[in-house]
Amino acid sequence: MFWIQRAQMILHGDILSKDEALELLLSSDDDLLEVLHAAFLIRRHFFGRGVALHVIQNAKSGLCSEDCAFCSQAGSAHSSAPQYALQDMEKIIDGARKAAGLNALRYCVVISGREPAADDLDIICRAVGQIKKEIRIEICTSLGLLNPEQARRLKDAGVDRFNHNLESSERFYPSICTTHSFADRKRTAEIVKASGMELCSGGLIGMGESLKDRVEMAFALREVEADSIPLNFLDPRPGTALENLPRLSPADCLRTLAMFRFVHPDKEIRVAGGREACLGPMQVLSLYAANSIFTKGYLTTPGQGYEEDMDMISKAGFHVVGWTAA
Repeated sequence: MFWIQRAQMILHGDILSKDEALELLLSSDDDLLEVLHAAFLIRRHFFGRGVALHVIQNAKSGLCSEDCAFCSQAGSAHSSAPQYALQDMEKIIDGARKAAGLNALRYCVVISGREPAADDLDIICRAVGQIKKEIRIEICTSLGLLNPEQARRLKDAGVDRFNHNLESSERFYPSICTTHSFADRKRTAEIVKASGMELCSGGLIGMGESLKDRVEMAFALREVEADSIPLNFLDPRPGTALENLPRLSPADCLRTLAMFRFVHPDKEIRVAGGREACLGPMQVLSLYAANSIFTKGYLTTPGQGYEEDMDMISKAGFHVVGWTAA
């Protein structure tokens, strides 16, 4: 009953230590259900049984200068990922209409590249302004590295939240990217917070990092005051530097989600890319720690589908929270 007691202490204002976070990740499969139940006690306290839906629009794909080892859109990758320039305003706006039709709480506009080009930023800001006039939905953008002026423009245009993942720990980060640094990513996260936008920042688990690296990333996200934390699980992409890595076990994924819930008790935690491939039929258990999912797929890979997601949520006794959902 240790983790259940620890969860109750967290709900009374205690803070999990790094040593305890590592201990949770090292817990045995025999303790997995207790760990998940303990994480659920925290999740239920802050979020009930609600699940927030997010829909991604891959508005600009491929053609990226960066060498992120996990990404099929990286300049260093040899993959079949689609390549196209920024979509026009109407296509971006229509994506928001479709997301709202699925009762998504947030619509996430994502572009590839190191940083947004001036013309791309102009189009995105105009599209966001039109979406805000027409559609009741929150807007998140993921555009790469930002400077303060770019962040101000996005905030003024109506962007609610900006995504920029730390991806891993500061120690491990040079192993997966050399064209920009962990400090660059952290600086963008700080610029986002200073602008008044919410910060969406998480990472990718299963790239060969140690369990301690996962703990360090969780606490780094606490330092930058991330409001929303998407956790992706590596589904190795052909043509990338990590294509031959094995997928994590479902139990490892679930323990990691539970650890992040303990470290970030009142923050939105999203079970994101790789949940279908890594968790399989056990992915429903991720909702005992996470309170948010992407639906209708990811950037370059399809998900299990909106209908399957809704069926999974309802049969497990959870419900969608959105603009019109009960």
